[in-house]
Amino acid sequence: MITDPIASVLGNWASQFSPYAFIFRILISAFLSALIGWERSSKRHSAGFRTFMIVTLSSTLVMLIDLYLNTVFDGHFFILSALAIVSAARIATRTLFFSSRNQIMGLTTAVALWGSCIIGLAIGAGLYTITLVAFFIMLFCLSKLPALEFYLKNRSNHFEIHLELKNSLNLQNFVSTIRKLGLAIDAIEMNPAYAGSGLSVYSIAISISSEELKKYKTHKEIIEALRTLDYIYHIEEI
Repeated sequence: MITDPIASVLGNWASQFSPYAFIFRILISAFLSALIGWERSSKRHSAGFRTFMIVTLSSTLVMLIDLYLNTVFDGHFFILSALAIVSAARIATRTLFFSSRNQIMGLTTAVALWGSCIIGLAIGAGLYTITLVAFFIMLFCLSKLPALEFYLKNRSNHFEIHLELKNSLNLQNFVSTIRKLGLAIDAIEMNPAYAGSGLSVYSIAISISSEELKKYKTHKEIIEALRTLDYIYHIEEI
């Protein structure tokens, strides 16, 4: 049997099925989930402080119950833990929604909720070292990687824009301008959310085909250039 390094440092009580070990795991679960929830709340995401704490604490408790039942009945079934993962996935999908610009929102928060459930199960199982490593990697991904992700996204040869034209007849002019700039349109979709507004609104997927643009232009610079066209009411990357 592999012994958890942190449990070895703490002592035998940390690995035993005792009230003190269970309370300790619940407290760790509450602390770690609070940090993840705080990070999400600070960025005003749909699932925040309380949601992450409840999901992680519940999964920790479920694992403790499974361990207790397996000890009492001499079994090897973790039914409640499996149900916790499925339930967390279902809850996470409820945080997803489409914005008025046909963009999926809340995906990172949904995955983080599901990951927090698994972290809670690991804490309940007494896998302290694995839990801490996974927790710090998750927190790093949520708090530090968005800047890198934005940089890579801005340098990608493919991007999508939200375009509002003053008149639908201007779409042909826009397509012609795009091609002259060395860009290629992969897909155009009219946005029905703006029906009746007087504007012609589209979600457009664009690829940078010009080698010159690939070297020197970012998405922001391209969009700023397009914004100068007088028939465009509003344009932004999505």
